[in-house]
Amino acid sequence: MEELIATYGYPAILAGTFLEGETVLLVGGYLASLSYLSLPWVAFCAFLGSWAGDSLYFFIGRRWGGRLLEIRPSWRPSVERALRLLQRYDVVFILCFRFAYGVRTVSPFVIGMSGVSPLRFVLLNMVAAALWAVAFSVAGYLLASMLASVIADFERYEIYILVALVGLALIGWFVHGLCTRRRHDPAPPGG
Repeated sequence: MEELIATYGYPAILAGTFLEGETVLLVGGYLASLSYLSLPWVAFCAFLGSWAGDSLYFFIGRRWGGRLLEIRPSWRPSVERALRLLQRYDVVFILCFRFAYGVRTVSPFVIGMSGVSPLRFVLLNMVAAALWAVAFSVAGYLLASMLASVIADFERYEIYILVALVGLALIGWFVHGLCTRRRHDPAPPGG
């Protein structure tokens, strides 16, 4: 398994972040926490994949955006939302669209349609891809580390946790039995 991850892990992160990203990158960070991959290389591959993918979508939007929107009218609400955000907060939007659920996938396409200069987009996209790659790869790494510590703590205290759960189950069973008995017992005479 280690050899498979070492051989295909980085190309998989590169391809996965070219197409989508967050899940692939969190898994890459997790694998780095287990020492199957190197965290700096995970982040670099994610940066490269994300930057290249979004740059490609930018140039597709720039060249064929209007025609594609005619073919896919269902994209129009997302495109209009992204255009409004871009017009209001252009630089901030380009730097942050990766972190915005709902407009992330269509944003580079829309930015290409908007007339933003290619050089400006490529440079801002580079900065944004680097920030995103570092943030999500480190998040995956830290999440895995936290889970490992929780699991280690669980193993250390598992007998106590098990005894507490059995105790709570017995108390629940006892209380349930009392409540059931009271409902089925006839009311005392004269009451």
